[in-house]
Amino acid sequence: MATGEAAAAAASPPELASFLAIGLDQRTAENALANRKVTANLTAVIAEAGVSGCDKSMGNLLYTVATKYPANALVHRPVVIQYIVSSKASSIKSPAQLDAALSFLSTLGPDPLDTAKFEETCGVGVVVSTEEIQSTVTDILKENMEAIVEQRYHINVGSLCGQVRKWYPWGDAKFIKEEIDKRLTEILGPKTEADNVKPVKKKKEKPAKVEEKKTAVAAPAPPSEEELNPYSIFPQPEENLKVHTEIFFSDGNIWRAHNRKDILEKHLKATGGKVMTRFPPEPNGYLHIGHAKAMFIDFGLAKERNGHCYLRFDDTNPEAEKKEYIDHIQEIVQWMGWEPYKVTYTSDYFQELYELAVCLIKKGLAYVDHQTPEEIKEYREKQMNSPWRDRPIEESLKLFEDMRHGLVAEGKATLRMKQDMQNDNKNMADLIAYRIKFTPHPHAGDKWFIYPSYDYAHCLVDSLENITHSLCTLEFDIRRPSYYWLLVALDQYQPYVWEYSRLNISNNVMSKRKLNKLVTEKWVDGWDDPRLLTLAGLQRRGVSSTAINSFIRGMGITRSDNSLIRVERLEYHIREELNKVAPRAMVVITNLDYGTIIDLDAKKWPDAPGDDASAYYKVPFSRTVYIEQSDFRVKDSKDYYGLAPGKTVLLRYAFPIKCTEVIYGDNSDNIVEIRTEYDPSKATKPKGVLHWVAEPSPGVNPLKVEIRLFEKLFLSENPVELEDWLGDLNPRSKEVIKGAYAVPSLATAALGDKFQFERLGYFAVDSDSTAEELVFNRTVTLRDSYGKAGPK
Repeated sequence: MATGEAAAAAASPPELASFLAIGLDQRTAENALANRKVTANLTAVIAEAGVSGCDKSMGNLLYTVATKYPANALVHRPVVIQYIVSSKASSIKSPAQLDAALSFLSTLGPDPLDTAKFEETCGVGVVVSTEEIQSTVTDILKENMEAIVEQRYHINVGSLCGQVRKWYPWGDAKFIKEEIDKRLTEILGPKTEADNVKPVKKKKEKPAKVEEKKTAVAAPAPPSEEELNPYSIFPQPEENLKVHTEIFFSDGNIWRAHNRKDILEKHLKATGGKVMTRFPPEPNGYLHIGHAKAMFIDFGLAKERNGHCYLRFDDTNPEAEKKEYIDHIQEIVQWMGWEPYKVTYTSDYFQELYELAVCLIKKGLAYVDHQTPEEIKEYREKQMNSPWRDRPIEESLKLFEDMRHGLVAEGKATLRMKQDMQNDNKNMADLIAYRIKFTPHPHAGDKWFIYPSYDYAHCLVDSLENITHSLCTLEFDIRRPSYYWLLVALDQYQPYVWEYSRLNISNNVMSKRKLNKLVTEKWVDGWDDPRLLTLAGLQRRGVSSTAINSFIRGMGITRSDNSLIRVERLEYHIREELNKVAPRAMVVITNLDYGTIIDLDAKKWPDAPGDDASAYYKVPFSRTVYIEQSDFRVKDSKDYYGLAPGKTVLLRYAFPIKCTEVIYGDNSDNIVEIRTEYDPSKATKPKGVLHWVAEPSPGVNPLKVEIRLFEKLFLSENPVELEDWLGDLNPRSKEVIKGAYAVPSLATAALGDKFQFERLGYFAVDSDSTAEELVFNRTVTLRDSYGKAGPK
């Protein structure tokens, strides 16, 4: 048995022995080990205390510090720990004193500590003797004797303890209770059967019910503050003093990232206290609807707080940037309704970034490395240091300067940050700060032979631009320690970082890599293909920026999971807007004949006022009229509202017509003409209503246009989960119908115009339109299964 215990002890992690050594019981120590953050905090607290073992009372106080210490005042934690472990009279010895200390520091934050005020508030050095407690207990029990005799052991002991604590707030709470329990036993003697029976609580008498007539109308729940203002969750710039994050190191050390008061004051002076955000796209592709969410948050917060938002191009990779992408991004930002404070480039700060890298080397926190990408990957997986990690600082400085002047070949060296190769977070494994690239930069020219990485440049440019809120998607959450590590290492101003959920929409892809593959391999017709959820594609399809922003606002901007949003939800917001602004026109995509003649008024909008002539357009009603092929059947049925032999239907905005004869071609399937009679008096009231297009004059065909109908690009809701995601492309995602008939008024339609084609959907003029032929893209159908349940 002893051998088994020894083996178990040997297999225990070293932290367990350390926790047990400070007097924690086995269960508490094991629970601490189960929580990575508590383990790291408690290990750091024990190290700061400088104790290898102590009594249980001191150990419990250290455990409280590790688990309850206020994050905004971590700079003062070593001081508090010294008060606990000190053998002097002026020390913290009781839980009550420590609770008061933690409350005081939570209010103080990182501001300078007034020792005298702290000690007075926390009762530091105050010693309450057992005699003082016993004497006070005697007095309190005498004052409450009548109630004690009446209630016996049902007396509220907590209230009695509280009365003693009023006299001696720093007294040992446990001893006070034990003393009161002992004295009650002396006064009352052993418990009787009645003492063990729980007292019955008296029920409060309910007021008599007054009969009232109830109305079955449920009042809608008032909207939350966040629904009214989604930006209310963000702090003000002057509040940016709290600890942003704790950076845990494999050796138990912890860096607590926060702004010192002098750094924040300098920042606030530079910005005038305004909110400063940035929208930082990489100019290596077209923006998609996920970027619309980023714009809504970045630009929207700045606008709501009367601040500023930069449009910053993250152009650290000279091989990927193109002017086409830069121009597109600026156009799309403007189209989405946002106005940048300034347009900047990461390359604008290349000199400052280089100088900060030199500073990092001088601090011993960066080094020039010669490992290949494969070796770097291998060493990271094995959590091993690079052989060049501990090279002399002067050597790294000289090599980095050589890299700067193009004296070191591409791939032969990198500058790496000296972070923590043994860290469980791979984003702390000595990330690369600079690479050598003998490539001219589209914006900076041929001045540089080295270029900073995203991980190095992003946080520093945020700081250099005095960004107050650095907002990004949740996949960057794991990079937060690295973001703040660099700012702490260089003693730079630290923005407030907040991550929000990434936008994923069903039946499509939004990975820039996958979008690029679809475009470059010609699976789609370019970045602005209307089937894509790129903003250029949505714009070409006829979706407005207003509808997109409405969709984004409807989802909110919180840190929810990256759940898949159904595309029908986006379509709901598109329809909601188009139904108000898209004028109606009638389009037929078949070639069936029937007719009569006259000029009629048709509504441009569903709710067009009757006294507004501009809300109507002219439709010719001639002898020959075209209807949809699906709107005629030889055999009628009860659930069919189209035309059939002997049946009457209404031509929208025109007259009722009755089918009197069907003219067939070579066989019974080939219907070449339907003869009808119309009712000029409109006396009949048929249920079925058809849309139609007539010859504008005898023998002249209606206006011919090209119609493009789009369906979901992928068959599966979440194609990114599929190994063969390209095999999931919908072969019927695009249908082109040439020679469709339209009313004459559409002949003057121009790029950007939008229409509701009767019963077919909302359409927009496409950029492929010519003087000879108009092309219309269907933006969205009229069906709205999502809207029936209401927006979520």
